[in-house]
Amino acid sequence: MRVVRVFTGEDVRYGLADAASITLLTDEPFSSYETDDVISMVGARLMPPAMPTKIVCVGVNYKGHAREMGHELPPEPLIFLKPPTSMNAPGGEIHIPEGVGRVDYEGELAVVIGRRAHRVSVADAPSYILGYTCANDVTARDLQKRDGQWTRAKGFDGFCPLGPWVETDIDPTDLLLETLVNGKVVQSARTSDMIFSVPTLVSFISGVMTLLPGDIVLTGTPSGIGPLHAGDTVDVRIEGIGALTSRVV
Repeated sequence: MRVVRVFTGEDVRYGLADAASITLLTDEPFSSYETDDVISMVGARLMPPAMPTKIVCVGVNYKGHAREMGHELPPEPLIFLKPPTSMNAPGGEIHIPEGVGRVDYEGELAVVIGRRAHRVSVADAPSYILGYTCANDVTARDLQKRDGQWTRAKGFDGFCPLGPWVETDIDPTDLLLETLVNGKVVQSARTSDMIFSVPTLVSFISGVMTLLPGDIVLTGTPSGIGPLHAGDTVDVRIEGIGALTSRVV
């Protein structure tokens, strides 16, 4: 099942999508709902597929990326936050902020939480997940290095493209993840290269902070990070999910 959020011309609604159409829902997909009108997928204006209270990100969670950065493998997940205002819709524009130097892409698998998760076990964690989508953890790399912490570098408006939909029926353990800039593959890895698995991450984070329906967990980026420039088109593609496209301005 593919869960989307779509602008209908009057408001933003959740829906269930296939290749041709979107069946609108009467409520959020985290609770009981009924189906409503059906609209065409062609020309639909998709929005970020969830409305989180928080976006919890994981740093250095691919073995290849750890080697690339010259880091030892972390003994436990390294987590940080991006604000919900950093979300960006599929097909949206990534704005390079004035006065900022290098801005990097970071293609990632995103987890969408389906129900309240507080101190859940690794074994139980999958039952708290609604599904998975594509994300780009856009980062102002020079500010990250200058500040010594990551809030400003990761938190600009539009620095978290997300979508195009939430795929609910997929196993995240060994998916091909690729990032392309202007059609050229710049990141290519499988999620099996993660240091900490998705259930481990959800369990660990829920032991620190309660995860609520719609919250997002970004599971880390593989090796191959690099800069974006005005005029670039960047795609994050994940096997079994789809492609998230953004333009850089």
